[in-house]
Parts: sequence; structure tokens; C-alpha cells
Amino acid sequence: MNAPESIHLPMVEAANVRRPDHRIESLFLKRWSPRAFDASDIALPELMRMLEAARWAASAYNVQPWRFVYARRSDPVWQRWLGLLDAFNASWAGEASALVFLFSDRLMPAREGRRRQPSTSHRFDAGAAWAQLSLQAAAMGYQAHAMGGIDVEAVRRALAVPGDFEVEIGIAIGRQASPARLPPSLREREAASQRLPLAQLAFGARFPRGA
Repeated sequence: MNAPESIHLPMVEAANVRRPDHRIESLFLKRWSPRAFDASDIALPELMRMLEAARWAASAYNVQPWRFVYARRSDPVWQRWLGLLDAFNASWAGEASALVFLFSDRLMPAREGRRRQPSTSHRFDAGAAWAQLSLQAAAMGYQAHAMGGIDVEAVRRALAVPGDFEVEIGIAIGRQASPARLPPSLREREAASQRLPLAQLAFGARFPRGA
């Protein structure tokens, strides 16, 4: 078996370098979810590149149920959008370059004269789009941090979300900065997380006992 390739991760201590069990593209290890951002502006074409990558995600029947609503830190709505996050996320996400909210359509399109029917995969498909956005961001020297800690009803009202759409997550996008920019309680947590060994996640033929 080939040895895993060496991965260089800026801003991460050597002890926290991610090492895969099998050889993979380094981008999958470079992507993580920091909270320390440098409060720089992001050009709209750069943000559009990330959303373009998300656009090409796979989805059941090619329905593409995901929708994104975005704001850059230079936009007038920025401070109001920070108020859509819970207090914990707002304490660090204000230093991001962009905030994005992700939604998924709960209903399949009407087909062959039939009314719209509930989708069983809309959230799964939206997750695929999020993953592609995050990897594109990492490839461009940014990082994207998904946040479940949002005020769902406030997001729905503020962004005029149609009733058929699920409010999924908020996403903070920015260039990684020194952990010193974070509140003291978060500085020690600012490191790329590890993962369970593949042997605990993937099994041949059937689940083993006790998995």
C-alpha cells in the first residue's frame, strides 16, 4: 500500500496534522472549520466561484433542491445577519468575509400532471452542495464553517424564505487568521479535528456486532 502523502496545513500545530489511513487528495485534509477569520473583504466573483462549485453537486433526479442566500461583510445587512446566529456563533463569525444561508426544497417538482410530492433526499442533496462549496473555498485559500446554531424562524422571516423550503445551516466564509483574534474561551479549540479510523466507519458485507 502506498504511504499517505505529506500534508502541509498552515496555522495548525504539528501534533494536529491530519494523516489519512489511505492515500487521498490533500484538499480533503486541508479543509476544516476554523473560527478565526481575518475580517477581510471577499470579491463577489470569488464567492460566486464557491457557489458555482456547489451548483454542480449531484442530486436525486437532478432536482437540485438547494438554494443559497448570501451577504458579504461590506453589505448593509451584515450586522442584521449576525443577529440571525446564536450568541456563540455571532461571537466569532463577525470576522468572516461572507455569510451564506443554505436551504433545501422539501418537495419534488410537479411531474406528469401530478402535484408536488415530498422529497426523501432534499437534505442529503443539500449537504452534498455544502460539501462542494467548502472544498472549493479551501482550494481558493479560504475556509467555510457550517453553523447549525442559527435562529431558524428569524432567518425565515428576514430572508423571506418560501414555506416549502427547509432552513438548513448558516455558513461563515473567510481567510483563516491567528487564534489570538478569537475570544479566550475559543483559542485552545482552534485546531483541525481528527476523524475516527476508517475501520470503525466502513465494513464489508454487513455491520459487525457492536458497531
